[in-house]
Amino acid sequence: MLSEDKYFKTLTKDELWERYCGFLDLSIDEFMEIQKELLMDEIERVADSTLGKKIMSNQKPKSVEEFRNVVPLTTYDDYEPYLSQKQDDALAIKPYLWCHSAGRSGSFKWVPHSSEAVQRAVKNYIAGFILCTANSKGEINIGPGLRLLTVVAPAPYTSGAVVSAVAERFSMPIVPPLEESASVGFRERIAKGFKMALKDGVDVIGALASVLVKMGEQLSEQAQGIKFSASMLHPKVATRLLRAWLISKREKRPILPKDLWPAKGIFVGGLDTAIYKNDVAHYWGSQPFEFYAATEWLVAAMQAWNKKAMIFVPDMVFLEFLPFDEHKDDNSQLETVLLDDVEEDKLYELVITQFYGMPLLRYRSNDLIKFTAMSDSGVGINLPQMAFQRRIDEIITIGGLIKLDEKTIWQAIANTGIKYNDWAAVREVVDNQLFLRLFIELKKKRDASELATMVDEQLKQIDIDYKDIEAYLNLQPVRVTLLSPGTFLRYAEEKTKEGADIAHLKPPHVNAKEAVIKRLIQLSEGN
Repeated sequence: MLSEDKYFKTLTKDELWERYCGFLDLSIDEFMEIQKELLMDEIERVADSTLGKKIMSNQKPKSVEEFRNVVPLTTYDDYEPYLSQKQDDALAIKPYLWCHSAGRSGSFKWVPHSSEAVQRAVKNYIAGFILCTANSKGEINIGPGLRLLTVVAPAPYTSGAVVSAVAERFSMPIVPPLEESASVGFRERIAKGFKMALKDGVDVIGALASVLVKMGEQLSEQAQGIKFSASMLHPKVATRLLRAWLISKREKRPILPKDLWPAKGIFVGGLDTAIYKNDVAHYWGSQPFEFYAATEWLVAAMQAWNKKAMIFVPDMVFLEFLPFDEHKDDNSQLETVLLDDVEEDKLYELVITQFYGMPLLRYRSNDLIKFTAMSDSGVGINLPQMAFQRRIDEIITIGGLIKLDEKTIWQAIANTGIKYNDWAAVREVVDNQLFLRLFIELKKKRDASELATMVDEQLKQIDIDYKDIEAYLNLQPVRVTLLSPGTFLRYAEEKTKEGADIAHLKPPHVNAKEAVIKRLIQLSEGN
């Protein structure tokens, strides 16, 4: 029996809820007490380590206030070369695992995690499984044997490392198995998962929201093209297919994944969750449950059972919040606040300190979040409600007036209703005029100028400042370049042949380097 399985065998439903989801019942004072106790323990653990001495200047703060006054805010550069070279001897304790980011900045960030940190993360992910499948407080709809349908990058990517860690402690068959799918492409993994899930079904489906939409599209295509074979004679498979066929005929539409697998919950993360949540529900049958994860903290926040705003968990990292002014290029305000002093509708950069002997202290995440409310009285949660906004550096500035981030541009494209494969956007200067240049590969032909107008109109609906830009600059700033079908696929194939890592097979959506844009154009033109 795995370590977490035993709790589902020995505890009552109320006790299980308290163990995994009890953080939702904390008051803000109780939350802060846990945070401060774990921080003081962290200081005690790391003070004599090589990195601890470096970051804390050979000091050992005796209080939370002293820690925040003495220890400077840090970035990944402050931990070089110790972390990039995975130097265990510079740490307070030997890590249980090293995992790395997706490398959006062009290089990976390696981050260590202790055994205790991983155990806490596993507990919080199980909390996520419980909450994503619950419709009310105290409801437990999962247990050992939960079947998870997912497509994640393999370890040492954080997503694969965490899924593996959960499966090592909680009986959770993964469809398709991580070890069998790591060496094959996305479409092959989906095809394998499709065949496996036809027989035994799935309980929870988890991935990035955009990945779930692509999975939904591909699984729908596969469902339409099912050919009779001996495997279809299995009673479970036949029953599943017949039920899906009847549902699709009754509703006069093609078979969708939700017809084949009415999952208990949909578990998603990523910047694109808000953009694709309706598409996820269309394909998979229920509103997605959102969580907030990253390489540096594994999981930091998640929604409650009502699937509204996210709530921080108290036991993964120490939380500080740096007030941010969107209209300044530099964030000159360097005084942080704690969770019990944040303000509603204000934008903050998240600053974290790892617990359990790991080295990141007062680390600037570069993530911007906003608190949408200080509590949720409707369900009795008395903790601040948060939403992820964007990365600090992923913006396109037009005329010094407008700052468009990836999420805003992405939402505007999605709101046009036009089907596309992928896109990239950059700032472009022509005759001293500033434009947003959108490179996009459509699934069906469309006029570029028409699409530019559509995106412009949607940006006016989404961004308060953008709606006045034509009056300021006397121009419509969106320009569109249509890329030929298969451009992004050819780019990925080319990068694969060059030996690029899986995280670098796609261009960044915002501010890709000039060489990347030039190559996309060349590939689009067949060069």
